[in-house]
Amino acid sequence: MQNVIETIQPAISTIVTAIVGVLVTFALAGINTLKNKANNWLDARTTAAQREVIHKVAGEAFALAQTTFKNAGGVRKMQEALQYASLRLTEQGIVVSPTELQAAIEKAYLEYKAKTKTVLTTEAQPNIEATQAAAKEAVSDLAAKINDFLAQATAEVEPVVPAQGQSELGPISAPIEAVQTPVITE
Repeated sequence: MQNVIETIQPAISTIVTAIVGVLVTFALAGINTLKNKANNWLDARTTAAQREVIHKVAGEAFALAQTTFKNAGGVRKMQEALQYASLRLTEQGIVVSPTELQAAIEKAYLEYKAKTKTVLTTEAQPNIEATQAAAKEAVSDLAAKINDFLAQATAEVEPVVPAQGQSELGPISAPIEAVQTPVITE
């Protein structure tokens, strides 16, 4: 029995070592997966925070260019906004390509344009309402004038009274030439 155990023990040790190795491999793979997920989550958080900063700086750059360079053309305003934004982002240690920065400034411009259009629309709304009220009043006045016109037209027309030449109605006779007599031929 002792010989059997001594003979089997190296095989059992090898099997146990292999099982432990497989379990350790799975554990390390799980830990590596968790580490990758944690890194991706942190990168996403950092990127989201950086994106937020980029968009805020781009908004500031657009506002600066819009107010400081009122009389300048769009290209000059964009150059100034790009210069300001890249300087500010470099100070904060955020590296952004010029295309991404220009896109962020363009986004700030489009948001500004949408807001001003909304403001203009809400300011113009009372004028639309006033125009609609005036149109309704004009239609009501027109309807009243048409009613008056129709009332006058029907009041001026007198009903036609039949002539009093014949007091009795009798049979109407036709002239003799108009009466046809059947011709019988045999």
